[in-house]
Amino acid sequence: MNFQQLEYILAVSTLRHFAKAAEYCHVTQPTLSMMIQKLEEELDIKIFDRNAHPIRPTPAGERIIEQARKVLYQASLINDIAKEEKKSLSGIFRISVLPTVAPYLLPRFFPQLLKQYPDLDIRISEMKTNDCIESLLSTKADAAIIANSINHKELKEEVLYYEEFFGYVSSQETAFKNDIIRSSDINGERLWLLDEGHCFRDQLIRFCQMESVKVHQQAYRLGSLETFMRMVESGNGVTFIPELAIYQLNETQKKLVRPFAIPRPTRQISMISRTDFVRSGILSLLIDHIKSVIPQSMLQHKKTQILL
Repeated sequence: MNFQQLEYILAVSTLRHFAKAAEYCHVTQPTLSMMIQKLEEELDIKIFDRNAHPIRPTPAGERIIEQARKVLYQASLINDIAKEEKKSLSGIFRISVLPTVAPYLLPRFFPQLLKQYPDLDIRISEMKTNDCIESLLSTKADAAIIANSINHKELKEEVLYYEEFFGYVSSQETAFKNDIIRSSDINGERLWLLDEGHCFRDQLIRFCQMESVKVHQQAYRLGSLETFMRMVESGNGVTFIPELAIYQLNETQKKLVRPFAIPRPTRQISMISRTDFVRSGILSLLIDHIKSVIPQSMLQHKKTQILL
């Protein structure tokens, strides 16, 4: 048994395809298949069900693959410790980001960061909160940017900024005539909201005390904030947007923005990482760059805000 074989079974488990796994690992398919077969013979157990389409691990294979992930992660820490000791800002850094954060935060710092540190290979995945946490705990990600406070013994957090929610209101809606939005003004049947599982949606549902959102959700199940904004601009309904999104709007679009009445619903955006993550230099670099591009008014929690 060797690290290479463990890397191969992880690749097949992830991609569910021997040819794709071989391409990912930069080896030929016969080489990858032979190495995995040797491992199975050594262990006297089948790791993959090759009759399944797509290929999937056997129950025993699942346990072996999970342990292989832990072994490879622990081994990688040796290289990471050496890089951190040399204050190296190079290598792969994998980060998970909420879909309601990424479009508005990443353009503010990511291109400049890549230009300034060309040896740093940052790989970003957009996923919901629960998936972000799972990716951290399973070592598939090195850090995550989420909108919830975390209380987990294996994770630590650094608050990045505080972001208010704003209404984005069609000129055809009654609420458009008001300078502010109150939760009592919200009619669930005119709302465009993300699917269940998005913390952005869940936080607003709780704040506005809406038990159900009916018509628009039935008509459009899989949406994004940007899609819903286009719906509102065409004269149809109400949606909500995060504060950073306002900085990307033109003057016409800004006329559709309405703040909430005090206390204003606000989310805390944090950088989450594992407590055993050793490359603190890269993590600190990211945190500093993010905070440097966030408006100063968003770096502190205000008395006029209520955290959701």
